[in-house]
Amino acid sequence: MKKGYTLFWLVPLLVVIAAYPVVTHSVMAREIVFIMLMYVSLAASLNIILGFTGYVSFGHVVFYGIGGYTAFFLMHKVGLHVLPAVLAGGIMAALVALLIGEAVLRLRGAIFAIATIGVNEAVKSLVTNLGFLGGATGMFFNFKIYRAYGGAAKAIWFAYYLMVAVTIVTVVVSYLIKNSKYGLGLFSIREDEDAALVLGVNTKRFKSLAYAFSAFFPGLVGAIFFFKAGNIEPEDAFHLVKSIEMIFMVMLGGYGTVSGPVIGALIYERLKGMLLVNPLFKNLHMAIAGFILLMIVLFAPGGIVGYLRDKFRKLRGVLE
Repeated sequence: MKKGYTLFWLVPLLVVIAAYPVVTHSVMAREIVFIMLMYVSLAASLNIILGFTGYVSFGHVVFYGIGGYTAFFLMHKVGLHVLPAVLAGGIMAALVALLIGEAVLRLRGAIFAIATIGVNEAVKSLVTNLGFLGGATGMFFNFKIYRAYGGAAKAIWFAYYLMVAVTIVTVVVSYLIKNSKYGLGLFSIREDEDAALVLGVNTKRFKSLAYAFSAFFPGLVGAIFFFKAGNIEPEDAFHLVKSIEMIFMVMLGGYGTVSGPVIGALIYERLKGMLLVNPLFKNLHMAIAGFILLMIVLFAPGGIVGYLRDKFRKLRGVLE
């Protein structure tokens, strides 16, 4: 089967999942699907730098937090509408990625991964000590702010629709990057950066742009999530576990593919949901996820999508 059919089933799948809470008017379903879509966007965005470029970012949650804080501050202190605030959160995250990328993208392998953790912890400490951002206690919305959206209940649904839109755009952009000349350059960096440089690939510019793209969408996601939550604090905005979850989702589904992070995110959300409501496993979900990741690395390094592509060659056209 020819390549290029991935979006023909992937986007409709996301639309169907997103439509379920709307059709059923189920608040519980809405909350589940909201988190599910958030995970999809985070995993797909991380895959741009991890899967396409080969740089494992353990501190990628920093962009989620930066986007969240930027948008929250603009809405809370300036009174900006959520739409431009969310966009500002994504842009700020991308700009910070371009800035710190000048330093950390000079590093490779484990040293790069450790550096990204350091960046996240440094930003977290900085935000914790900035009084105008609420310090360690963060910031909280007055419910009056939701009047502009028809009340808190309608604002939550508005945040839900925003998350649906951001998720679909993230997946489509990921697909377009992968199947472009630019994406080919990123894959050449992943396979052999020195050889790519010799062949004429502007590795510095390619990596910086990939880092910015992979930061922009978590910035949007963080902005939407904390708008919906009504409060933001450093511990939640820069929680390192979320970065580990993002890596797990990418590796579970299949790094370097478009559909892999989506599948990995959907499976992980359901797995986590089932484990958290089980009294026996609720405190062990990350340990179980770690064990699963170990098995994937050992026996199916290409993840679920990689395994299916190798096992069933006819699926290669629809599992990009």
